[in-house]
Amino acid sequence: MIRSMTGYGKQNLSVEGREYQIEIKSVNHRYLDINVKIPKAISYLEETIKKEISNKIKRGKIDVFVSFENNSEEGRKIEINKQLAKLYIEQLKELAQEEKIESNIEVMDIAKIPDVLTIKVDEENSKIKDEIKQVTQGAVTRILEMKNIEGEKISQDLLQRIRNIQSKIVEISAKSTGLIEEYVVKLEKRVKELLKNDEVDKSRLAQEVVIYADKCSVQEEVTRLKSHIGQFRNLINTDQAVGKKLDFLIQEMNRETNTIGSKANNLEITNNVIDIKTELENIREQIQNIE
Repeated sequence: MIRSMTGYGKQNLSVEGREYQIEIKSVNHRYLDINVKIPKAISYLEETIKKEISNKIKRGKIDVFVSFENNSEEGRKIEINKQLAKLYIEQLKELAQEEKIESNIEVMDIAKIPDVLTIKVDEENSKIKDEIKQVTQGAVTRILEMKNIEGEKISQDLLQRIRNIQSKIVEISAKSTGLIEEYVVKLEKRVKELLKNDEVDKSRLAQEVVIYADKCSVQEEVTRLKSHIGQFRNLINTDQAVGKKLDFLIQEMNRETNTIGSKANNLEITNNVIDIKTELENIREQIQNIE
């Protein structure tokens, strides 16, 4: 079944002192646009998050909010600038000798000096990467559930509107078939009135009827509309991203309907054309929210 482009999903994960939370919000957009707000400590995982989302969602403006607290040793890497530490030690010892003071340098004293000891993010840590994948997948599952529910509602509305259009097409087809017979009767009557006798050139009359039939026939357009309706229903029942295809199909249906309207020589057909165009416009608006 089709999916809506709007939705919301949230997932939390707590593992060995590491706390994750991911929120995903999606709204209408022509293409897939993923924006991730993520803490600097795990910013290197932004592409991993985007990949997990794009594997399941194909269209929409996606905003992702990530929070992360690490109260464990995982994902941290301590680096000691030994060259800088040695330089400090040499300078401190030299100062102690010059000033004739006791030189009792402890390791922890050196470690407290700026830039000697630094804690960096371990980007090679697979645990945190696997956990961020897990929590992202959970959030994606939640948003898909909402998108599917909304998609079901849209689907039912679209199918009802397509049924309305189909019934109007049947009426147009039936009415257009009778138009030629009506034209023959009217034309023959008019010719008799003009000639003031009952003698009518049947071959000439037949020629005029053929010309009229060619101008007002809408069977080609009706046939194509019926084909488009079949394609529309098939697309609605797929689980793929079909929003763009449906939009194109509605444009084609609108084009065929306009052609019928231009050929129409009957008030009932014109009214049916107006009804169809109204339904197509409503469908087009709904399709803008389909992934």
